[in-house]
Order: sequence, then C-alpha cells, then structure tokens
Amino acid sequence: MLQTIAFYVFAAVIIFSALMVISSRNPVHSVLFLILAFLNAAALFILLGAEFLAWILVVVYVGAVAVLFLFVVMMLDIDFASLRAGFMQYLPIGAIIGLAIVSELILAYLGWATATPPGPPSATTPGVSNTEALGRILYTDYIFYFQTAGLILLVAMIGAIVLTLRHRVGVKRQSIARQVRRVPAEAIEILEVKPGQGVT
Repeated sequence: MLQTIAFYVFAAVIIFSALMVISSRNPVHSVLFLILAFLNAAALFILLGAEFLAWILVVVYVGAVAVLFLFVVMMLDIDFASLRAGFMQYLPIGAIIGLAIVSELILAYLGWATATPPGPPSATTPGVSNTEALGRILYTDYIFYFQTAGLILLVAMIGAIVLTLRHRVGVKRQSIARQVRRVPAEAIEILEVKPGQGVT
C-alpha cells in the first residue's frame, strides 16, 4: 500500500513538472522543473527495483545534461519575447499535433488495458546482480545503439561549446602556447624598493 501511494505521488509530481517545463515563462525555471522531473523518475526506478538505472538517471541527466541546459540557457543572449511573438500564429497546428498525441496515448492505454496479462516474470540467473545483467545485455546485444547514443551526446556537447564560445572585446583569454613558451625572465620582475617607498 505504501509503495502504491509513493508511486502515485512521484507520478503526479512528474506530470506537474513536465507541464511546468513547457508552460513556464522563464527558461531557467523550465530547466529546474526538468531536473525535478528527472529526480522523481529516478524515484520511480527505485520503486521498480532498478537502482542502477535510477542512479544513472541522476548522474547523467540531472548532473550533466540538465546542468548543461541550465548553463546554455543562462549564457545565451536569446530574446525570448520575440520567440513568443508568433505563439498564436502556430497555435492551431500545435493543438492538432497535441490532440493527435493524446489520441495515440489513449489508444495505447486501451490496448494495454484489454491485453491478456503476461505470466510471472522469469527469474534472472542466480548470483547475477541487476547491474551485471544490464551490462551484459547493453554491451552485447545493444552495443551499436549504445555507441550511437554516445556519438549523439558528443555532437550535442560540441554544439553547446560552439554556441557559448564567443570572442568578446576586452576579455582576457588563456593562451596555452604562450604559457608553455614563457621563460623565467618574462615571469619574474625584480624591483629595487627604497625604504619608505611603495610599489605602485
């Protein structure tokens, strides 16, 4: 009974967070609600007994992807008022697409509700933990998809760096080649200070 109550609480918070992600006017608040949705999804994974997936969700999505979104949103100078200016123009198309998605979800739920319930789940190999079983499947049967997901994340990371890298006038930038070529004569300056005088 307690697990059922926890499931409905976490699911309700996820739905509320998802609605706030798309309806919040401030993009920073949207990213924070996205982090809240990820944390509650991790809690649902814990209720299902998949602790490894829960921690991966927290470490990868909350600790990396969502924080990256937050930094990109805060660093880009985007005029969100101009982006929202054409909201009413595209509202009919968005409403049609939304109704199509809702109807598909209803059909999927009806198909799931009328389907024959499956038998009891098969037990895993004795002595094999949840993480080890997942690793065996991930790195054997789904290795191509795993590597593809890694490449997509690499492209996304490079894109975020390119979008946020700007050469501003008057901002000091690090020159690694100049630092490596530096000699002690350039790094140290010896001044003779007489008593009672200071260095300005």
